[in-house]
Amino acid sequence: MIDPQNSAEAARRALDALLRNARPRSVMLRTPAPAMAGDNTEQLGLATPQFQDIELAPAVFRKGPGRAAKDGTLQRELLLSATAVEALTGSGGFAAANALFATAFGVLVDNTLLAIAAFEEIEAGGSVCGYRLTLSEAAASA
Repeated sequence: MIDPQNSAEAARRALDALLRNARPRSVMLRTPAPAMAGDNTEQLGLATPQFQDIELAPAVFRKGPGRAAKDGTLQRELLLSATAVEALTGSGGFAAANALFATAFGVLVDNTLLAIAAFEEIEAGGSVCGYRLTLSEAAASA
C-alpha cells in the first residue's frame, strides 16, 4: 500500500532536486520592510516606504518567448521550491505563501523588477511541493 504522506514528501524532494539541477538561479523577492514601532513620522505617513529584498533559491526562471497578457505586457514564469518559500513564511511574519506573494512588490531578476501577476501552488499527493509565479514586465517600465 502506498503511503500518501511518503509520496507527497518524495514529490517535494524530487521537485527540489529538479530545481537545483535545472540551471537554478537566485532571485530576490521585494517586500515592504517591517514598520518601526514608535516612529512618529511613520505613524503619520511621512516616512518614505522602505523595502527589503529576500533571496529565493533555488528558482528556475523561464524566460523563453513568454506569453502576452491582455494589456500587451510580456509575462514570464518563475518556479520555486515549497521548501524555500516555507522557510520565508516561518521567519518573515507571514502566515502563508499566498500572504507573502500578495504583499510582495515584485521579484528582482537580473536587477529588473517584475510584478507578480499571478501565483499558484504545484501539488503532488495532496501536498504543496512548489509554486509557479507568473511575472509581468510591467513593473520594469514603470
